[in-house]
Amino acid sequence: MKHVLNESEMKNFNISEFDSPDLKGSGKNMQESTLIALDNAREIAGIPFLINSGYRTRSHNKKVNGVSDSSHLHGYAVDIRAIGSWTRMRIVSALMDAGFNRIGIGKKFVHADNDPNKIQNVIWLYR
Repeated sequence: MKHVLNESEMKNFNISEFDSPDLKGSGKNMQESTLIALDNAREIAGIPFLINSGYRTRSHNKKVNGVSDSSHLHGYAVDIRAIGSWTRMRIVSALMDAGFNRIGIGKKFVHADNDPNKIQNVIWLYR
């Protein structure tokens, strides 16, 4: 049985922050390894992480034009709001220090995932 972190095990987040907007309670589908690393990254960064997207249902992923094999579908990915270069740098640096090695950089967000089924040690840009 999969262990799901609860609020008392995370210093900086509530599990509901990772819910797909169309399925209340779905944040429990996040991977424990992702939540632990993200909580550590938030501690390292020393700034709030506002979660734009965590777990996604297939229908929500389609609605937001997510790729068909999105790591969000399996609870390995998060998108963190990042407005401004200073904030973006702080978030990316902390994510890397916490062990994330799959990072996507958008104009207003940073994607991080630790999906073991995908290529590792990559950074990409969203257009």
